[in-house]
Amino acid sequence: MNTRHAALTSLAIAVSMAAAPNPTRAADYHHVHLAVPSPTEAVAWYVRHMECEAIPDRADAVDCGVEIHFDALVTVGASPGTGVNHIGFAFPDLADKMAELERVGVGGRGVRLQRFDDGSTFRDVPGLFAHGFIFDPWGTRIELLEDPSRSGFHHVHLSSTEPEATLDWYQSVMGGERARFGEELDGLMYDNVWLLVSPHPEGAPPAPTRGRAVDHIGFLVADLDEAAGVMSQAGIAFEGEPEAGRTSARRAFVAGPDSVALAVVEPGWAGRETTLLATDAGPAVPLEPYTAPRTPWGAPDLQGIWTGDRAHGIPLERPGDLEGVEALTPEEAAARRERGTLGSIWGYEREWRDTTLGLVGSSPSTQVAMVIDPPDGRLPPLTPEAQARMSGGGRGRGGLPAGPEDLSNYVRCITRGLPGLMMPGIYNNGLQIVQGPGHVAITKEMIHETRIVPTEPRPRLGENLTQWLGDSRGRWEGDTLVVEVRGFNGRAPYRGSGETLTLIERYTRIGPDILEYRFTVDDPSTWTRPWTAMFTFDKDDSQYELVEYACHEGNYGMTNILTGARARERAGEDEER
Repeated sequence: MNTRHAALTSLAIAVSMAAAPNPTRAADYHHVHLAVPSPTEAVAWYVRHMECEAIPDRADAVDCGVEIHFDALVTVGASPGTGVNHIGFAFPDLADKMAELERVGVGGRGVRLQRFDDGSTFRDVPGLFAHGFIFDPWGTRIELLEDPSRSGFHHVHLSSTEPEATLDWYQSVMGGERARFGEELDGLMYDNVWLLVSPHPEGAPPAPTRGRAVDHIGFLVADLDEAAGVMSQAGIAFEGEPEAGRTSARRAFVAGPDSVALAVVEPGWAGRETTLLATDAGPAVPLEPYTAPRTPWGAPDLQGIWTGDRAHGIPLERPGDLEGVEALTPEEAAARRERGTLGSIWGYEREWRDTTLGLVGSSPSTQVAMVIDPPDGRLPPLTPEAQARMSGGGRGRGGLPAGPEDLSNYVRCITRGLPGLMMPGIYNNGLQIVQGPGHVAITKEMIHETRIVPTEPRPRLGENLTQWLGDSRGRWEGDTLVVEVRGFNGRAPYRGSGETLTLIERYTRIGPDILEYRFTVDDPSTWTRPWTAMFTFDKDDSQYELVEYACHEGNYGMTNILTGARARERAGEDEER
């Protein structure tokens, strides 16, 4: 299974099927199968937020009353709008649970809440239950409802153009007992799990589940060969031959109503074994020397659109628990990149997050850290001067921003500075290089920075003329473009370094589609010695396109941040009284 594929959620509820049509025996086993970029991160999320339990000896499954298994496949969207709209969990005290999730927010391995029109996170449904909705980070819509008598996985909710006919089909083919949930909603019971159906909005029918966040639901049968004969009598055939997984148990697929894909599995099905490969997507770093092509005027050709998506997640410094480790495993790299995504503003819709959509043409880098000198992968010590400089507090009362100037250049959409603007993130990792005789133009997508770097000798700017991104001068050393940057104005500092910083950048095309970016930071007022870091960009002219970074259009962040600061000040004044 290809690991470059980003979040897709597949769903399976196990039930029993008799040896003839119209089975009526209730379910004796249930499981749910979700596909995500990193199973280990999904396990952590469902353990933390849905109160599931990790399954011993399984890094890709949890027990939530029914088992949830995790896998990695490509997805083109979230679950709403498909034949499987959402899944449901029950909690004894919904108000307490929603308050807990609201406190977590979207930061870290967070939760995106779906609010009702009045801004509330949950509400009572007369004759039914109190409920609310959230999304997991991978596009699965989850309904949370209050049930004082139970906790854990509760239901699968279908969306159908003909709900009654859909229920009849599932009962006829897959068994289950007809029952009414609350006073209004009809469904089927499979042991302790509901299969519920609601009318799909008029217009187009539900979208297929294949390739969407909830990919399929599945049912347990005693024997696939016997089930195939039974189902053929009802005009239902397997789509392809049955396949084996980790165990000898097999799985096959059939088509259900409303474009819902259904898996039929044998007892003991425990998912498929997957082996992530470091080079399963995109180019690998070449082992042989490479000579870059030349421009018509004879300079090494670095032109094209490049992306730093592969490097997203690499820490600047070597983590303390990875001392002596030369490279991560592909599984560890996938988990690390996913943590980087979830640790960012993942509350943005999935379409904003380049490394989560399955569209990235490169697997996550297994590089342990960016710093390569000092050899231990750690930054050198700060000078006493830098320590004193960085110990000062921010402006504003109690550390709260008094105005926009107290917030970072990144929040203000001014610049990320150098070398910060080159660093990869969850989106907008595009880098475009255009060359002409004597000049190289380097454009970074995030906060739309373009630098024009002369590559022939010319005087530097005067000492009294400084710039946010400094004064860049380039030269060629073999196939490497070396850019020396001085003359920073200190208004976009990098880790405390400012006016006295000298930055040496090295751009080297080490393969047809790989650009190595190496930079050396030298600021004697900040660090006790220079240090060097490195990561790579991948060429992606065929798919990637740099788009306008219109950071402040429709952005209420600045207003909300300052409004919140004033509110906290007033609250503090009230407490003092």
